[in-house]
Amino acid sequence: MLWFVGIGIGGYRGISLEALDILKKCGIVYVERFTSAFHAADIEGLGAITGLQPSPVERWFVEDGREILEAAKSGTVALVTYGDPLVATTHNELRARAARRSIGTSVLHSASGVYSTIGEVGLHVYKFGRMVTMMSEPQSAISVYNTIFENLLAGAHTMVLTEYRYDGAGSPFFLGPGTVLEMLLDVEANEKHQVLSPETFAVVASRIGKDNQKIISGKIRSLKDLDFGDGPHSIIVTGSLHFTESDAVSSLTHSLDPPFDNSKQISRISAQMIGRYAPKAKLAVRQMREFLRTDKDISGNKGVFEVLDNADNYISDAERFLNQGKPELAVLSIGYAEGLVDALRFQKGINPWLPPS
Repeated sequence: MLWFVGIGIGGYRGISLEALDILKKCGIVYVERFTSAFHAADIEGLGAITGLQPSPVERWFVEDGREILEAAKSGTVALVTYGDPLVATTHNELRARAARRSIGTSVLHSASGVYSTIGEVGLHVYKFGRMVTMMSEPQSAISVYNTIFENLLAGAHTMVLTEYRYDGAGSPFFLGPGTVLEMLLDVEANEKHQVLSPETFAVVASRIGKDNQKIISGKIRSLKDLDFGDGPHSIIVTGSLHFTESDAVSSLTHSLDPPFDNSKQISRISAQMIGRYAPKAKLAVRQMREFLRTDKDISGNKGVFEVLDNADNYISDAERFLNQGKPELAVLSIGYAEGLVDALRFQKGINPWLPPS
């Protein structure tokens, strides 16, 4: 039998009576330390109240899972986790493997750090989009940036979990919120999609459930140089805010700046493209007309000007498609317009894309 036991967010003292009773009946109790910081004091406390010697294990041990499953075939085994045990995909995968091997499993759910953080901040849980984890590798920042972008397009909040790791030696590593925010601003500097800026509003929640928990909100420029102390940390980038959410964030967090909706200035990449390219295409068509009108050899050639009329129509189509929520057709139309202008440019040796002198 394999039990998945969550102890919530308050440490071993928050363990339920039912969980305590089950753990006392287990032959082996594993304590995983990779989804959150399970400190030595918690492991010692858990051992004291159960009369057992819990075995702390790392990610690789749970991902491999063979020793856990082998022990659970003939005895009663528990895997103890912070928060709720089934939030982590690794635990779900292990549970599925046990089921395939006809090993009985059961779950004792508990408070989740994710939902506790949302509640502590005062935001509405159903207004959150896809959650994402920020690691210290630069590539991770691009994925987080894109997730925030997609969520903001839907008006949704983004929960960013920050990297935690413990390799069994020394102190646990927590990726600092300031580093996370700086990395995201660096991505913005490269991508230039106007997703984030020093004026973006965010919430940093640290050590939720601990006696020294702290929640600070404000613009990135107000947050990025602060010392948030030990983790774990989570960052929330707010989307559309109901007035009750704004009131809650102002009242329940240490608010450095008034909360606001970050999604108002967000637009899809296609809209940004049309916003940049349509004015340039209109100017190019206008300048090409002027060039051709002064060319005596073709000024009376209606076919040439019909090509420019079609280019104008494609530009209008692009703006109309964008307003209709058809971004792919909008980008396609602006491409057709530019293609017609370029066809005349190459044929006549005239460059209408240069700014007027």
